[in-house]
Amino acid sequence: MYKHVALLVRKDGLSHEEFVDYWQNNHTPIAREIEGVVRYQQVLPTEPDHAEFDGLAELYFEDLEALHDALGSEGSRDYDPENGKAKEAREDVDNFLAVEERPRFIGEEIVQKDEVDGNTDGLYKHSAFLVRQEGLSHEEFVDYWQNNHTPIAREIEGVVKYNTVIPTDPENAEFDGVAELYFEDLEKLYDALGSEGSRDYDPENGKAKEAREDVDNFLAIDERPRFIGRERLVKAEE
Repeated sequence: MYKHVALLVRKDGLSHEEFVDYWQNNHTPIAREIEGVVRYQQVLPTEPDHAEFDGLAELYFEDLEALHDALGSEGSRDYDPENGKAKEAREDVDNFLAVEERPRFIGEEIVQKDEVDGNTDGLYKHSAFLVRQEGLSHEEFVDYWQNNHTPIAREIEGVVKYNTVIPTDPENAEFDGVAELYFEDLEKLYDALGSEGSRDYDPENGKAKEAREDVDNFLAIDERPRFIGRERLVKAEE
């Protein structure tokens, strides 16, 4: 499944609450009907005052070409769809988003662990937008991440679902990948991965400690945005 993740930053003059109200009640009814979208989920920050972004919008497509037609190709923060709901949604984002401050990521999702049968609605989610360490190629980064780090991270205490997302066009992507860890309990998430607003964290034991020690082998931690929120399912086609 191909996925477009937009890291949303509100427009100047809007409070976080005003942003969420417009996003949920005005923009979402348009975006959920964009041509080709088979699943649409949103993530709202658990602690907005400390979050780096106001929310995440995640739209899934079965076909990469359909994604590009609707939302633009990798590397372009802006896009200009010519018709349909995609065009309507693009025109509407100027009402509530700071488009130039909104990173985006297009990738292919790989499910590494799933104890909830794909039902993530209402779960707490830690999304790490990964940047490789200096001296590593993207290919070397992916190899280490998938084969060395993932077997540790998928066993972190409390994790009920774990996805990795690899960019479809690495040369033009803003990040080398996205790691998504889901928890049923927010405190377990904080214990394992730190609280909102902290890019770094220092778990004291278990697989969380082992995973934290391992990230220094392949990640540029200071350049890695992270987002902790609660997921809301907007659309899911059977």
